[in-house]
Amino acid sequence: MTPEDVAAFALALPEATEEEPYGPNRPVFKVGGSIFAMLAAATKEHPEQVTLKCAPDLALHLCEQYPAIRPWYRGRRWHWLTVPLEDAMPAEELTDMLHHAWECVVSELPRTTRERLHNLRPGQQ
Repeated sequence: MTPEDVAAFALALPEATEEEPYGPNRPVFKVGGSIFAMLAAATKEHPEQVTLKCAPDLALHLCEQYPAIRPWYRGRRWHWLTVPLEDAMPAEELTDMLHHAWECVVSELPRTTRERLHNLRPGQQ
């Protein structure tokens, strides 16, 4: 997937927004005011990549399955994964991860907001 593909999919999720709080070419995608995905342009140290919020048990499984994926730690649990966009995993699985990241944030929102967002998902009406 390209960064443009990632951005298009992320912004297609209900009430997702894009901001650049960390500077140009470092967009973050939010729902309910919280980040669920961050894009980073290629540098000398790494290729284009996306960092996604992730449930710790799924993060462990994905890191074992795809060696190019790197975990981010927060405390003692994994909450974020960094995925290079250069064929680190199939595009379909990456879109599933983007949806999962969105869902991780939505699951922490107040019940009425969570229910409203779930009702806005395509195919849920």
